[in-house]
Amino acid sequence: MSNIALWIGLIVMAIINYALIRQIGVLYERVAPAGALAMNQKLEVGQKAPELSLQALANQMVNIGGQRDKSQLIFWVSPDCPICKTLLPALRSAASAESKWLDLVLASDGKQHDHQAFAKAQDLGGFPYIVSELLGKTYGVAKLPYAVLIDEQGNVASMGIVNSREHLDSLFEAKEREVASIQEYMAGR
Repeated sequence: MSNIALWIGLIVMAIINYALIRQIGVLYERVAPAGALAMNQKLEVGQKAPELSLQALANQMVNIGGQRDKSQLIFWVSPDCPICKTLLPALRSAASAESKWLDLVLASDGKQHDHQAFAKAQDLGGFPYIVSELLGKTYGVAKLPYAVLIDEQGNVASMGIVNSREHLDSLFEAKEREVASIQEYMAGR
């Protein structure tokens, strides 16, 4: 009798394991890569990016938008944003790895001396850093950290809230696949 009970238990366990493995497969298909969430009421992917010429912290003029040799990633940060600070190494890494086709521009608003101290403490001197409320309003930035990727023709290639390296990479992937977002790409597959 105990052997029969053990065999029944073994068969039940095998059925439960099969059901769990099947469920993992179903979840894997349902959970798509999470890209940057594009929350913007002023811009749409594909439209011409607004062109501005603004002064950076290092007193050089930086042209935003317009046709250029490389794509331009505008990344909004804040000295008091902990997520922004954790993303800075990923930004530096992406900017150096993608330097053949990408220029990184950091942006924010607020008091210039706060940003100068932040840029110095975080060693951001190698990138243009623009402190301008006009830039954020023009590009419809409501939450940080936020990024807009402008392609070589001066069009908005992708944009969104960037909370992780995965979100940052999703902007590049969306540009490469010529879609508004990774979510749009996954829906169209």
